[in-house]
Amino acid sequence: MINQKSGIVLIEDDVALGNSISELLSLSGFNVNWFKDGIDALLYLNKHIPDIIISDLMMPNMNGEDLYFNIKKNGKLNAVPFVIITANIDDSVQYKLLENGVNDFIVKPFKVRELIFKVNNLLEFKNNIEKKFKPDPFSKVTIKLSEKDFLTSVNEHLLNNLKLNVDIDELSKQLFICKSTLDKRIRKLTNKNISQYMREFRLDYAIKLIHLGERNIQFLVHETGFNSFSYFTTSFKLYSNLTPRDYIKSIHNDSKLLENN
Repeated sequence: MINQKSGIVLIEDDVALGNSISELLSLSGFNVNWFKDGIDALLYLNKHIPDIIISDLMMPNMNGEDLYFNIKKNGKLNAVPFVIITANIDDSVQYKLLENGVNDFIVKPFKVRELIFKVNNLLEFKNNIEKKFKPDPFSKVTIKLSEKDFLTSVNEHLLNNLKLNVDIDELSKQLFICKSTLDKRIRKLTNKNISQYMREFRLDYAIKLIHLGERNIQFLVHETGFNSFSYFTTSFKLYSNLTPRDYIKSIHNDSKLLENN
C-alpha cells in the first residue's frame, strides 16, 4: 500500500488545470507542492526531494524538457519518478525523454483515474525496490562481526552509497579497517579482489532492477553509480556475457514464453 503522505511536486502553469490536479491528488492522500513555473520548482527541488515529480511539457521560462534535464544534474533526484503532462508531443522528443529516464507521459485530455493509477504504480515500484534492498535491522544476532556479518556490513555500506560510487579508501574508513585488511578479507570470503567485488555488487543491483521491471539503461547507470554509460555497458557485458540491452530483451522474451505456456 502506498504511503498516504507521499510527497508530489507538480509543475503546471495553467492555473485551472493545476488547481484541479493539485486538489485531486490531495484528496487522494498525497502532499502536493504546486509550482506554476519550472524555475521556481527547480529552486525548491534543489533543497527538497519529493517522491514523484509531475510536470507540464509546454511552459514559459523553462519547459518540462529543460526542467527534467536540469533536475537530472542533481544526483539526489535521479531516483525520483518523473511524469510529463502534454497535449501533443513530437515522437523524437518523446523518445529522447524516455531514453534519458522520463518514466511516463499523461496525454491531455486525461481521466482522473488514469493520473492516480499511474502515480500509485510508480510509487509502488519505487517502494518495492527500496524494501527489497533495505537491510533487515534484526538480521544480526551477535555484536561481534562474524565473516557473514562482515560481508553484510560491507554490502550495507555499498548499498547506502551506491550512487556515490564509493571508493576503496572511503569504504575502508566506514568499516574502520585498513585497505589491505579489507582486501584480504574480501579475497578470503569471495575469491575476488575488493575492486571486482564492489563492481559486481553494483552490477548485481542493476540486474535485480531489470528483473523488477526497469528497462531504462541510463537510469541503471545512475542508480548503480557508474561513471559513464560506456563503462557500465562494458562491465555489464563482461559480467553477464550480454549487453544491458540484450539482457533486457532476453528477460522480455523469457516472460513472453512463460505467458504463452
